Amino acid sequence: MDNIIFELVLIFAGAAILATLFLYLKQPIILAYIALGVAIGPSGIGLIDNHHHIEQLSHIGIILLLFLIGLNLRPDRMAGLVGRVSALTLITSAMFMLLTTLAALLMGFSLVHSLIAGAALMFSSTIVGLKLIPTTTLHHKHRGEMMVSVLLLQDILAIIIILLISGGQEDNIPLTVSLLLLKLFLLTIISFYVVKYVITALYIKFDTIHEHTFLMSLGWGLMVAGAAEYIGLSFEMGAFIAGVSFSTLPIALVIAEELKPLRDFFLILFFFSIGAQFDLQAMRDVILPGIVIALIIVLAKPLIFRWGFNLGGEKDYVSKELGIRLGQASEFSLLVAYTALASGLIDQRSSYLIQTVVILTFVISTYWVIYKYPTPISSEASQRRD
Repeated sequence: MDNIIFELVLIFAGAAILATLFLYLKQPIILAYIALGVAIGPSGIGLIDNHHHIEQLSHIGIILLLFLIGLNLRPDRMAGLVGRVSALTLITSAMFMLLTTLAALLMGFSLVHSLIAGAALMFSSTIVGLKLIPTTTLHHKHRGEMMVSVLLLQDILAIIIILLISGGQEDNIPLTVSLLLLKLFLLTIISFYVVKYVITALYIKFDTIHEHTFLMSLGWGLMVAGAAEYIGLSFEMGAFIAGVSFSTLPIALVIAEELKPLRDFFLILFFFSIGAQFDLQAMRDVILPGIVIALIIVLAKPLIFRWGFNLGGEKDYVSKELGIRLGQASEFSLLVAYTALASGLIDQRSSYLIQTVVILTFVISTYWVIYKYPTPISSEASQRRD
């Protein structure tokens, strides 16, 4: 079916019904969207058998999420936090990659395929992590800032890996990375100057027109995201830069609240697309190694992150919570898998392994976080925090 309007009707009507059922059963609502994708997607009854354009729409949810994160992180606070967690992020990422690579080797995958799987699965999910953390914690508490800093550095590392896989293997690697960082620096500087001297003046001139304020903020976030993609970075990185540059405006937090419903609309599409990509027939061959590696990730990441945060001087209960909230694979894992498959570095079976592990860790980690810590989507009123 290629009628996108009818597909949206199916997705949101189905999501409403299934989400209600999941809430009655006291199950995480995110999993209702993934289950819907499996049920009516290509590997289910096939009501939606071409989800490519839904995937593209869902990507806007990720862009808006990164933009909103940036809106709540002032540059002066971010600089110190990123410097503080940089060593921790690099060391723990290397440990995750080594552990996952060894697991894939033991499960019979080749060295190259195991290395790619290890590189893909060492990241934690920005979307799941931030979807399950209360807004008050994210905005005003130290643990929220620490979590965002780690995820930001992991996202930068993921973009570098994707860049090298997609084209960097034919170039001078140090030059490729240097150009990437230079582009990142220049885009950041330009964004801050445009906000300071152009957008601020426009806001002052038209501050009484509410619709203009909303449109300017949304347009700015998407424009910088598009510019970042055009120069070889990523939509996500551009959106985050746009948000951070916008955070210097007094109206930033108001804009963040106004954009949350729009973000949630597209994130429902994102989680649906995750489920729709789950090819039950193809993944039967990798389900056993997928389960083993998923369990290793879900159990090892919280322990290793807890150890790392403790070494960094965090209180143990904070380190433990951060470790559990970061204990899954990432949406960037899927991007690494798709890029490596397109570049011929891995085969279809290895790509399915990575996809299987990502979905399984999303499910297991979501249950763990929701039943242990406050989240905005908990089915228990005592654990629900917005």
